[in-house]
Amino acid sequence: MLTVLTVLTAAGAAQAAPAAGGDEPAPECVHYAATWRYTHVTNACDTAYRLTVEYTDGTGVPCREAQPGATVTFPGYGPGGNGVVRVRLCPPPH
Repeated sequence: MLTVLTVLTAAGAAQAAPAAGGDEPAPECVHYAATWRYTHVTNACDTAYRLTVEYTDGTGVPCREAQPGATVTFPGYGPGGNGVVRVRLCPPPH
């Protein structure tokens, strides 16, 4: 039982960990709209990008691939008002 609990805890931590990446902001052709429930990020560029959202409280969310013209969804600011600071670029996957 202890082994199963340890595995589940490690899996949960991996999901909650912030995405590894630089601090480079997304280009100006990437736009976002945040609500309390969702943050929609639209890639209006001609190039695909791996993106993540930076929140005021430092919450980390996994990177998402956004093809040209695509919209990807991240968590919103929530009932506590955790604001979106910006959209950042992520490094390519390993």
